[in-house]
Amino acid sequence: MYVLTMTGNLLIVITIYVDSQLHAPMYFFLSNLSFIDLSFSTVTVPKYLLNFMSQSRKIGFTSCIAQLFFIHFIGGAECFHLTLMAYDRYVAICNPLRYTTIMSKRVCFLLVICTWVVTLFYGPCVFIYMRPSVTFAADKVVSVFYTIVTPVLNPFIYALRTEKVKIAMKKRVGGFFESGQVKAFIQAKHKNQLMS
Repeated sequence: MYVLTMTGNLLIVITIYVDSQLHAPMYFFLSNLSFIDLSFSTVTVPKYLLNFMSQSRKIGFTSCIAQLFFIHFIGGAECFHLTLMAYDRYVAICNPLRYTTIMSKRVCFLLVICTWVVTLFYGPCVFIYMRPSVTFAADKVVSVFYTIVTPVLNPFIYALRTEKVKIAMKKRVGGFFESGQVKAFIQAKHKNQLMS
């Protein structure tokens, strides 16, 4: 699931960045959401995998605190970012004639920056003051859901349901497969394996 999360989200970020037809506010926000999901999964999942492979459940104090900080920081950024995406859709539906004026590139960029600044300020505060003093057994199940399941599903929920993104990805991925790059890669890998 981690590889699928990384691949799906990275593919969305690259497709939206490369395809000029997708340089609209909605896709800008989608690419930022994919970047957040990449970051969010990378904070926790590698340590999960290391624990499963080594049968060790240990984590250093500094690593634990850093992981907790980034989980809450990036998680807060995702919450604020989803709010921005909802605002973008609200403007598109309620003010369709003024949409491009209201949601200019400059405004979108500033909104994303504000998301990170607000998260930087409020994220640690929420973590410190809103956390219950008692931990629950369900915390582990919930944490797996929001650190692994949600980031792998977001590309399918938000981006791949959009027709323009599907078309752009088919062009990019289809061109990659048609160009013979995959075949050359497989042949080179097979050659390296034979030499080893």
